[in-house]
Formats: sequence, C-alpha cells, structure tokens
Amino acid sequence: MLLELRQVTRYFGGLAAVRSVDLNVETGEIVGLIGPNGAGKTTLFNLVTGTYRPNRGAVLFEGRDITGLAPHARCRLGIARTFQLVRPFQNLSVLDNVAVGSVYGREPAHSRRAAESAARGTLEMLGLQDRAHQPARSLTLVDRKRLELGRALATHPKLLLLDELLAGLNPSEVVVAMELVRRIRDSGITIVMVEHLVKALFGVSDRVAVLSAGEKISEGTPEQVAQDARVIDAYLGTDHTDTVESIALA
Repeated sequence: MLLELRQVTRYFGGLAAVRSVDLNVETGEIVGLIGPNGAGKTTLFNLVTGTYRPNRGAVLFEGRDITGLAPHARCRLGIARTFQLVRPFQNLSVLDNVAVGSVYGREPAHSRRAAESAARGTLEMLGLQDRAHQPARSLTLVDRKRLELGRALATHPKLLLLDELLAGLNPSEVVVAMELVRRIRDSGITIVMVEHLVKALFGVSDRVAVLSAGEKISEGTPEQVAQDARVIDAYLGTDHTDTVESIALA
C-alpha cells in the first residue's frame, strides 16, 4: 500500500470540507477521484500533500505516518502534484521551469548541469523538447499543462496527484493526455487524478472514488461506480436512469 488515508477530516470554521474519508492507493494504480463541485476533492489533495493538516485522522505513505510533515518533506519522500490553475515561472524558459523541479524532490540534482540534463529528458517525454528555450509565457494552454506536469515529474515522485489535467483541452488533446497518463503509470509512478471529464477518467482509471459534501459515498471499478445510485443522485439530485459516465459535467 503506497498511500493510506484513515478517517481524514478537515474543517474550515464549522464546515467539514472533508469528513472521515478512508482511501487506500496501491503502488502502480491509477485512481480516479470524482464528485460535484465543492465535494472536497482539492481539499483532499491538499491534505495528502501537506498544504492542510487534518483536524482528525491520519495520512500514511509507504506505511509511515506523515500527517505532521510539511509539504517540502513530503515532496522529498516522493509525493508531487499539479494544479488546476497552472502558474509557471513566466519569464523563465521551459527548460528552466522543469530544472527548478529537478532541484527538489526525491532525487534532487546537485548542479545546474545535472538539473538541466534531467529536465531535457522530462521535456522529451512530454513532447516539449523543441520549446525548451522558449519563455513559459509563450506556451499554449495545452503546453502549459504539459509544463506543469513536467515540473511535478522532475521531482521523481512515487505518487503523482493530477488536479484537472484535462480542463480546457479539446477532445483530441484529451486523448493524447490520457495516453500520456498511462505512459507515466507504466514508468512506475502511481497516480491519483481529480477530473470533471468523467468518461475520460473512467477510461484510464483502475478504481474510482467518489466524494459528495466532503464524504466518500462510493468506491470501486469504473463500471461499478457508474451504476451506483448514490453517485447518480449526488450529481443529478434525483433518481435517474443514466449512468454517471454519460453525465456531462461543468
């Protein structure tokens, strides 16, 4: 077991953004995380990465309790994430953006040359090698998404959390991104993905967990979750004959 969340709870004032969530992620899995807006998905990511600490519960990584560790310490252990709103260092080159990530994480580069060498390998995997010396501000949205992913991969993570990687991409770009996610998993990196594009997420995930109002209401294979009446009700607000996979989410 790579990641274990045990009864994780986080309050903001009197509101429970995440309530008593249990979630296990095994090494080598792609786990999808879905739920309506405000369900607590990004808060859960912040609890895993250490941006927030739970009011109750525990976060374990490779069997070690990391609940009290700071984000940078978790990064050193092998936890990395992307953000829905990408914010590259606009005036740095694409190469330098990724090289910065190579200085931190599980296997930090100890020189600029080593950092740039590692960054070039990451850019080649992402198809950005031809843009290595362009300023990050000149990239299209899809390439900024790839750069965001590249900075996370540069930390050599064991666990990669992807927050809305597909947001803003057109259908053909989504297909390419999903194939990239599979390649990343095949390289030995375990993935947890938050996505609103449910059909795409179901196509790549081994298991899916569903949050609603801060609670986990369902977990299983994509096929099981798609037919779960509790999940359909959480999205549509009433009993419905459609599956979750067929719902177009904002």
